[in-house]
Order: sequence, then C-alpha cells, then structure tokens
Amino acid sequence: MTCDALKRLYESCHWRKLDKFLIPAVRRATGAADKLIEELDALSQAAADAMAAALRVVESATLDSEAQVRQFCAAVEQFCVALLARIEREERELFELAASVISGEAWFAIANQMLAHDAYRQESRGGERYPRLARNYRPRPERVQRQGPPMSFVH
Repeated sequence: MTCDALKRLYESCHWRKLDKFLIPAVRRATGAADKLIEELDALSQAAADAMAAALRVVESATLDSEAQVRQFCAAVEQFCVALLARIEREERELFELAASVISGEAWFAIANQMLAHDAYRQESRGGERYPRLARNYRPRPERVQRQGPPMSFVH
C-alpha cells in the first residue's frame, strides 16, 4: 500500500504539467536555466532512487526486523526530502526565472497547452469526474451538495 502511494506520488510529480510545458519553455527562452533544471532533475532522480530502495526492502522481505523497518523508513524519508526540495526550488528559483524570461504571449500559449492536456486526460479517463485518489473514491455527499447544482448564466 505505502509503496503504491509512493509510486503514484512520484508519477504525478514526474509527469506534472510543469515538467511537460513550463520547463521546456524556460529552456527555449534561456540557457541560464540549464544548471537549475539539471539540479531539479537530480532531485527527481534522488526521489526515484529512494522509492526504488523502499520497494526493494518491501519486495525482499516482510519487514519483520527492526533494521528492515528502519531501512524502509529511511528510504521513504529520502523520497519525501528529495521531492520537497525540488518543489521548494521550483517555487523559489524556477518560477522567478520563468517570470523574467517568458513573454506574456508565451505564458498564454503554455496555459493553453496545459488546458488542452487537462481536456485530453479527462477524455482519456472516459469523462470520469473525480480524480483517482484511491480505489472507488467519491467525495462525501455533503461536499457534492456544497458545490451546488450546475447553473447556466443568462444575461
């Protein structure tokens, strides 16, 4: 279970729209981002390596010894630290750099690509309304009611 959650988290981080659309745009706009992007990629790789280490511990044993549990927990901790470090650097450095090198028109093009990607993913899921957070996930009825019924706006 925990390993499945780690895999989903890594995959959702790895295939984020930021990696698919913003980083390539920054790369096209400037070479000044190359070192930062390499470091962000290294953090992603560190997270992947930590996840693989956690999986190896789980697959090789039943976690029946204290040492195995410590090893598993250390790998999960390394995974979380690497992903958090990447996200923090994106917020502090990548977004600031992107704001300075990407033109307004390019931002709109990136936003359109992201929206098209969302629409494609939604269509690929067969119009599934809710994200796959867990098996058979559906929001609680009281949340659905708070969202209110669909409305059309007439002027």
